[in-house]
Amino acid sequence: MIKVKRIYEKPSEEDGLRILVDRLWPRGIKREDARVDLWLKEIAPSDELRRWFSHRSERWEGFKRKYKEELKGKKELIERIKELESKHGTVTLLFSARDTEHNNAVVLMEVIEEGSW
Repeated sequence: MIKVKRIYEKPSEEDGLRILVDRLWPRGIKREDARVDLWLKEIAPSDELRRWFSHRSERWEGFKRKYKEELKGKKELIERIKELESKHGTVTLLFSARDTEHNNAVVLMEVIEEGSW
């Protein structure tokens, strides 16, 4: 099972393996407190795309389309997440954005679940 969760939320046993999928380390979080098992910053949107989106909801559909295009070049990282899911049962993709519905982890989970990489 793939889940998404804001890194600022308290870690729980139900999270399984916790993977940070942001390019930048979240502000105000100490590494020892984050309980991040793996930081896959390479799977995050490019800096250019991240800056363009800037978490503006009117750009959401464009962001999704462009990020899915970027993910086509990161098949080995997506396969790694799938392998970790098989091994651990549950993988939680961690993100730092305030918007829990419009962020890269949501798109990544959608791509993994659809098998469209």
